[in-house]
Amino acid sequence: MSGGTLLIIGPPSTGKLEHMTSRLRVIAVATMLACAVAAAAVYALTTRQAPAARPAGQALPTAAAGGVCRSVLPGQAQETIRLIARGGPFPYRTDGTVFDNREGRLPEQPSGYYHEYTVVTPGAGDRGARRVVTGRAGEEYWTQDHYAGFQRIDPAC
Repeated sequence: MSGGTLLIIGPPSTGKLEHMTSRLRVIAVATMLACAVAAAAVYALTTRQAPAARPAGQALPTAAAGGVCRSVLPGQAQETIRLIARGGPFPYRTDGTVFDNREGRLPEQPSGYYHEYTVVTPGAGDRGARRVVTGRAGEEYWTQDHYAGFQRIDPAC
């Protein structure tokens, strides 16, 4: 063979070359799939949200630094926000109670300024960790890790 390199893995009569090529293809596809899953996991961990399904070529909505667009929140969070706007009824009796911001992760405000609402978590045997916290001035915050971190919800996107 001129102008190229020939890799021989086994005698051509055994079919190992073809078999190995198929095996390498499977390994390559599995590796690419693992990389795609890892990239999605990194995205979810760094943005604290699942990637949104969008038509090809359509950009994701963007929020102010550190915020999250209302349109990319889980459907259950969007339903909680609709219930808040309507004044209920809420699925948990503790919804609407004062959130004291003891950890100081939200801007400092007087006691009674913030209120919390449960975001239903499918499969959870209790209230789960997801909440929407509202401020008296109408601002909304999202947490999916039981107050360990918050993102301000941008209703404009």
